[in-house]
Order: sequence, then C-alpha cells, then structure tokens
Amino acid sequence: MVLEHHERIDGSGYPNGLTGNNILPESRILAVADVVEAMATHRPYRPALGLEPALQEITQNRGVLFDEEAVDACLRLFREKGYTIKD
Repeated sequence: MVLEHHERIDGSGYPNGLTGNNILPESRILAVADVVEAMATHRPYRPALGLEPALQEITQNRGVLFDEEAVDACLRLFREKGYTIKD
C-alpha cells in the first residue's frame, strides 16, 4: 500500500505507472487520504492550503487520478459526517 499510494488511476503516478484495478484498493484509498491530508495541513515548507481546496482537488480528479469510490467516501466523511482535520 505504501509503495503504491502515489500511483494514479490514469497511470500518471509513480513508481510503476500502475492503472485502475492494478492498484490495490487499499492504496487507492490511501492516495486520496494522503492528498487531502497533505493539502489541508501545514508543512514546514508552506502553510496549509485548506480543506476546501483539498476536497476540490479530489473532486475534480475523481475517476481520472483518484478512485471514484474512495473520493466519494472521503467527501461523505467531511461533508456529511462532520469529520475534520486538526492543523
């Protein structure tokens, strides 16, 4: 899962350029979670970009870069279930 979490559904990710169902389901979930967490929280090299830009990023790339079901589940957690990320 860790090795594959930068793979993207369309094959544009790394390290192996895997596509679609060739990426473990767990890795597809982790990819979405990683992008949201990375964008929404502070990094030493830049301030947090915010949760909304992160959710917009996964929404715009749903089915292109990111697994549709993983994106839908993530959006439900934040928009319907009230999940938050503490920065």
